[in-house]
Amino acid sequence: MIYYFIVGITFFFSIMVSRILKNKFRIYSELYLHNHMSGKEIAEKMLTDNGIYDVNVISIEGELTDHYNPLNKTVNLSEKVYYENSAASAAIAAHECGHVLQHKWGYNLLKLRNGLIPILNFSSRFTNLAIMAGLTIFYSSEGKNSFILKLGIGLFSIAVFFSFITLPIEFDASKRALTWLKNKNMVTFQEYEHAKDSLKWAAMTYVVSALGSLAQLMYFLSIFNKKNE
Repeated sequence: MIYYFIVGITFFFSIMVSRILKNKFRIYSELYLHNHMSGKEIAEKMLTDNGIYDVNVISIEGELTDHYNPLNKTVNLSEKVYYENSAASAAIAAHECGHVLQHKWGYNLLKLRNGLIPILNFSSRFTNLAIMAGLTIFYSSEGKNSFILKLGIGLFSIAVFFSFITLPIEFDASKRALTWLKNKNMVTFQEYEHAKDSLKWAAMTYVVSALGSLAQLMYFLSIFNKKNE
């Protein structure tokens, strides 16, 4: 029951933060930039200002599906962000370009996370199976056989580590975005505050996910302590 409670609480806060983010995005999308630049134009200018000419800015379907793909060097902006000229669009477009700058200048944490992706993709295939099977064997053997459970927890810890590594990467990309928007006078003071607020709530989605994963990991680890009491 404790496990389902943790999952439920994490899911609840994830939904709540997601709704707040979408509401903020909707409100700020109605506040047009004084320079009338679209998200696409903001992204292209930020890239050009930083001497980057080999990254394309393209439009993709979906809402808040924006991301940078280092494999094909594309900044992928959702349709609203791509076409609209709002504080929210400017913030998200500049944030994704922040990831481009990280990639160009060899941001160490980004290198570490990218190196973990193949390991994470492999381990994620077996994590849930190992944990479920491990719990069954562990309890049926009265705690005498814990190897499979330990293996599952070890695999899950990789995902937890990955989620926490992601946090400073996202915060850094937002910092780079806001610094550029401010230093290049791309936004007014009010537009800057709206952009900053948009990125804060976007980051909160990663924070909730990371804390939820950590809570699950702590629960799994606590099973051994309970058996030893």
